[in-house]
Amino acid sequence: MLCHAGPVSVTWRHLPASAREIAGAATDAVEAARDQDTEAYEVASGRLAVAERSGLVLGAVVRLLLEATHPDGLDGDDVRQVLERCVRAAAPWRPEVDPHVVLVLLAGALGVYDPGEDDSPPGPAALARHAPLLVADLLAVTGRPLDGYLSAAFTEIERTERHD
Repeated sequence: MLCHAGPVSVTWRHLPASAREIAGAATDAVEAARDQDTEAYEVASGRLAVAERSGLVLGAVVRLLLEATHPDGLDGDDVRQVLERCVRAAAPWRPEVDPHVVLVLLAGALGVYDPGEDDSPPGPAALARHAPLLVADLLAVTGRPLDGYLSAAFTEIERTERHD
């Protein structure tokens, strides 16, 4: 997979404008999360909230990161640990972090979330405000840059759409 190749220098010029916006906003939001820069995070996550299909891309990135950090698969304890670690890391500078939204992101990335069975499914803006927190947390575990995971996510989405 591309995301395991180590540092990757990616240009987004070959992607459509909407994909370049998602990639740029995701990169900015994850960097702001890593730096705990509230102002930059608000701007970047706001861009993600209005970027069509950003949830699909970030969901694919989260899934790829979960696969990288748990190569033998995840069980309930693993999901709980990821959830707790992410929320605890974000809470000091993002006190409004919502564990339910992070859990929805995890379950969605794993393909086990059904919004019809959720009494209060989070909206796209809430998901966009939380996804970079989860991505930044998982990236800290891998020690790898976001670029490779974004590239792999776009490639995977393109392949899936071609076959559908």
